[in-house]
Amino acid sequence: MKVLVTCPPMIGLIDTFKPVFSAKGIEVDCPHVVQTLSVEELKSLVPQYDGWIIGDDPATKEVFMAGKLGKLKAAVKWGVGVDNVDFVAAKELEIPIANTPRMFGTEVADIAVGYVIGLARQTFFIDRGVRLGKWLKPSGISLSEKTVALLGFGDIGRNTAKRLLAADMRVIAYDPYFQPAAGLETVESAQWPNRLDEADFIVLTCALTPDNWHILNKETLALAKRGLRIVNVARGPLIDEVALAEALASGQVYSVALDVFEVEPLPEESPLRQFEQCIFGSHNASNTVDAVHRASERAIQLLFNFLGA
Repeated sequence: MKVLVTCPPMIGLIDTFKPVFSAKGIEVDCPHVVQTLSVEELKSLVPQYDGWIIGDDPATKEVFMAGKLGKLKAAVKWGVGVDNVDFVAAKELEIPIANTPRMFGTEVADIAVGYVIGLARQTFFIDRGVRLGKWLKPSGISLSEKTVALLGFGDIGRNTAKRLLAADMRVIAYDPYFQPAAGLETVESAQWPNRLDEADFIVLTCALTPDNWHILNKETLALAKRGLRIVNVARGPLIDEVALAEALASGQVYSVALDVFEVEPLPEESPLRQFEQCIFGSHNASNTVDAVHRASERAIQLLFNFLGA
């Protein structure tokens, strides 16, 4: 049997996992992937394999149909987010599929709070200046007593809230399935977009769904306090980037830290690139050696179970 892996973090450590596949007599292949492969590339590759460990690739019905006409017997979505995978199509085609939830709550929360601190104290901006021979001393803002509008109160959201509360911040969570959590009793709950005018920061940690596409847009950004700071460690299309660029230009939004974008990698022509006070990531918030091992081992075991290996 042969397995295709298209998840960049797992590919980065694939030599660690090859013996696990070899022990089952399974060959594993990893194409070059920057962020994702295209539908056409996947339609060519996927049918050649019995199993597929999916990254953020467009795992569409078209791709699964091509796989079903070939060798594909099962698939696993590496990681938490599933907005790029047509699970309904896979099930209709009788291709067993699963994802690996609750793998990265602490890792992504660490990055989210790191970005909050970076925006508050402009640490990344200072670093860039020092490297250019400057000696910048911008005045930041304190975290204590500032308010965070936290979109999403699942595993990542709760871990983020825990860290924000430790910094003496106030957290208002927006989640239609909000449930109080032990140790997080001071987290308040609100219905979006109520109380946005109280927020000094917006932090996005929620899944992308048809209901929250562009949840941050011209109208909702206008409801917020002027000088808002935004962190997104969830999915790029949660934010209307055209509206965000306009809000940055007007000063309605002071700065943003984005680990994810509507189009990845971030296009050269993106208007967001002109704002020096902003921090950009590479959709890498979950990528630690520990987390990659944890998620990959889970993905491999799920796939082996599907394949009867």
